[in-house]
Amino acid sequence: MSNVYDFTVKDRKGQEVSLREYEGKVLLVVNTATGCGFTPHYEPLEAMYKDLKDQGLEILDFPCNQFANQAPGNEDEIHEFCTVKFGADFPQFAKVEVNGENASPLIAWLAGEKPFEGVGKGLKFAAMNTSANMNNKKFGDKAYIKWNFTKFLLDREGRVVARFEPTVEMDVVRAAVEAELKK
Repeated sequence: MSNVYDFTVKDRKGQEVSLREYEGKVLLVVNTATGCGFTPHYEPLEAMYKDLKDQGLEILDFPCNQFANQAPGNEDEIHEFCTVKFGADFPQFAKVEVNGENASPLIAWLAGEKPFEGVGKGLKFAAMNTSANMNNKKFGDKAYIKWNFTKFLLDREGRVVARFEPTVEMDVVRAAVEAELKK
């Protein structure tokens, strides 16, 4: 695959969606969960979406339950939670696996384009990395994502330009998105 537009995914109702629908947009692809310590990322994600959608930003939300069962509901329950609690209005897709033999081909491709490089330094990051490593040990070389709310930034040509681990502050993510929109 040369870019994201070669992929088809399922929306939250189970319908096939070609990512070609987003051609020419700056994309932020996020694996999410409703019961994670990083779930509050929905708030700045939605604020960014509202502020930057008209400039060409699309945020694509892929719920995942592979990290400590932190996204236990079905697609409708997850969607209701996100819209009621955070007002999330960006596209939300069917729940996916991001690691292992059944990992979403899209997520595996994104992670192949921008592999994991670490979660940061310090005690907080070490604790998160230890938990992630224990969780992901069973996936071996197919542990593409360390934890919920990993974000991939793609340019208007569908190429991955950055990866942000969940420990990256959302203002850093937003600054990168804004810079990409100006190109």
